Amino acid sequence: MLRVGINGYGTIGKRVAHAVSLQDDMKVSGIVKTKPDYISKIASREFNIYVPDRAAEKKFDDAGIKIKGDLGKLIEDSEVIVDCTPEGKGEENLKTYKDKKIRAIFQGGEEAGIAESSFNAYSNFNESIGKSFVRVVSCNTTGLARTISPLNDQFGVKRVNATLIRRATDQNDSSKGPINAVEPSLKFPSHHAPDLKTVLHVPDVETVAIKVPTTLMHVHVVELTMDRKATAEDAINAWNQRKRVFVISGKDGRSSTAQIMDMAREIGRDRSDLYEIAVWKESVNSSGEKLRYVQAVHQESDVVPENVDAIRAMFQLLPQDESIKKTDHSMGISGSVI
Repeated sequence: MLRVGINGYGTIGKRVAHAVSLQDDMKVSGIVKTKPDYISKIASREFNIYVPDRAAEKKFDDAGIKIKGDLGKLIEDSEVIVDCTPEGKGEENLKTYKDKKIRAIFQGGEEAGIAESSFNAYSNFNESIGKSFVRVVSCNTTGLARTISPLNDQFGVKRVNATLIRRATDQNDSSKGPINAVEPSLKFPSHHAPDLKTVLHVPDVETVAIKVPTTLMHVHVVELTMDRKATAEDAINAWNQRKRVFVISGKDGRSSTAQIMDMAREIGRDRSDLYEIAVWKESVNSSGEKLRYVQAVHQESDVVPENVDAIRAMFQLLPQDESIKKTDHSMGISGSVI
């Protein structure tokens, strides 16, 4: 089994660790935590705990949390590191990974140049085969690539125009305090457009992002210009063939992000996560060469299956379709929630 170390155990790191633990071809060698907080205590029941450097050991010892070593030791105990450290920290860690000659996966908060390839399981899995350093694109970019990729495969997409209505912060983040504002990005395109083009080969992409005071999900309003006409039914049929996208209806009560997340709780998802991208059926509209729809993205979890598939691509454990199928099965991603 492939030994996977998780450097950083925050919103994404703890979910990636859980997802890796569900696989039968890989295992979690350990996680890096910086503070001996309640998360560390809970995690220590399941995973080996490491610290960034020797200086942090005493804090954990004083808190009664057993430490197996520092980041250097985790690297020795692993075959790949999934770097889930705060935005920008991955760039610092890259030198360490290169010096220690270990492969690494970075998250979408890092610049694309940090890695040999950016990754989305549906749109460009094969571009990361055999690579040493890969970046899984951000939650927003993952959400766009997930729904656009099957349409591009079947009908061709020549232009993307998307408005991203972004959550202000994650649910467990109290550091920013209450927010009473709507904050638009002040340049066109927003950074999501060039990011999407690293994983999806579409000639023209325009995006704008608007941050709003919610913590639940992102919402995307997407307009595509198609090479070949695709009806609303065509689009829905294309999405129905991909388990990481599902079409929901507002008519049965799921008309907002609050209800979508409540659905995830009701069906018993781990951490109430929704790995799939939810597209509202009523929003799907076709007119001439244009196709429009509205989708919701759970920013805490949609990139998690991508990290698992990125590991398999790097180590050539399975081809694209088999890896996606294996990941989906292990994580309960069925393509039909209710």
